[in-house]
Amino acid sequence: MISYLEKYQKISLFIAVLIAIFIFYISSLHFEKGTPMEIELIPTIYHLGIFFLLAFFLIPRIVGKRKNKLLILSAILIAILYAISDEFHQLFVSNRYCSIGDFLLDSIGIAFSTLIYLIVRIKKKI
Repeated sequence: MISYLEKYQKISLFIAVLIAIFIFYISSLHFEKGTPMEIELIPTIYHLGIFFLLAFFLIPRIVGKRKNKLLILSAILIAILYAISDEFHQLFVSNRYCSIGDFLLDSIGIAFSTLIYLIVRIKKKI
């Protein structure tokens, strides 16, 4: 799958953009007011999963078949900056708030995606 995404980078970029639009849409929705420290399973899975997918489709687009570690870091940085902007965006949506916990979950999803990408690339070399 990763080889396919590296080969067809436009498809990877298209999916990454669709995911980014979906994240923006979900962040724009109004939810019932809850406490910021609440830990619920579905939002946790959402944050981990959606940013995992964003990074999963973003990394092959930026890195491609090149083996430059700086490109991987730039892909991670773009995903993390999008996570930060997502939390900032929620400051302007009623009944939503900026949460460092959500940002950390987003970052964990990005890290897992990066780890899987690197493991697959290493296994391809062996």
